[in-house]
Amino acid sequence: MPEELDRQSIIDEVQLKLLSLGYMVSAGISAFFCLLGLIYLFFGVIVGVAISHTPASAKSGQPPPAFIGWIVAGVGLVILLIGAVVALARIWAARCVKQRKSRTFCMVVAAMGCLEFPYGTALGVLSLMLLGRESVARQFNAKPGE
Repeated sequence: MPEELDRQSIIDEVQLKLLSLGYMVSAGISAFFCLLGLIYLFFGVIVGVAISHTPASAKSGQPPPAFIGWIVAGVGLVILLIGAVVALARIWAARCVKQRKSRTFCMVVAAMGCLEFPYGTALGVLSLMLLGRESVARQFNAKPGE
């Protein structure tokens, strides 16, 4: 029986290291794609400023509404902020897995990651399966001196 527990602890250790690495890769991908928000933000500011400096057209007598550019910039800012928060949460989850603390937080991040198809779904499902294992739960609940 102790031999089987040693074997399982080695398997858990390796899988938790891979899970931590998976979260770091996922955080990098999320951080990269949140940069698309910068493109929208930049484009929206350019359009907003350009429209506000445009003279009135001959047909309507009024310049086009400048708020359209600012709406696009706002959408870009929201994309950027949400992507940055997701990337930071995944980095923090990778750190928590490595240090064997905050299992609940890691499970919440894994569940939210299931919404990101296909890589996030695979990582989230495998994370929930691994973190739900009793032997892994014991590692997270163990005191540092044990």
